[in-house]
Amino acid sequence: MAKDDYQVIVYQILSYLYNCLKKGIDIEPDYLIANGKLFNINSNYWRFIIYNLHKDGLIDGISLVYTWGDKYPHINDLTNIGITPKGIQFLTDNSFIQKSKELLKDVKGIIPFV
Repeated sequence: MAKDDYQVIVYQILSYLYNCLKKGIDIEPDYLIANGKLFNINSNYWRFIIYNLHKDGLIDGISLVYTWGDKYPHINDLTNIGITPKGIQFLTDNSFIQKSKELLKDVKGIIPFV
């Protein structure tokens, strides 16, 4: 599994949101953008991931802006993004997510705030 695989990016996003929730700290959008502090992926791939996390009920607090000709909506503001209880369960119970966690530990790519 590569550091830019879907499951790895999902793990990083959900882990960041969950840790911010538990610590009672505000989300820093710079951690969650396509070329941010956690990962470096192209913007279409990032929109695909955020859209699906929202559609699957794993995150909330974002507004989707649909643009003619774009396959995935744009996300204008990440300041109110948060993990849902379903997202927390997905993070803790999903075997693909656990494999992603192990990959990040193995390559020393653990999220800096954990």
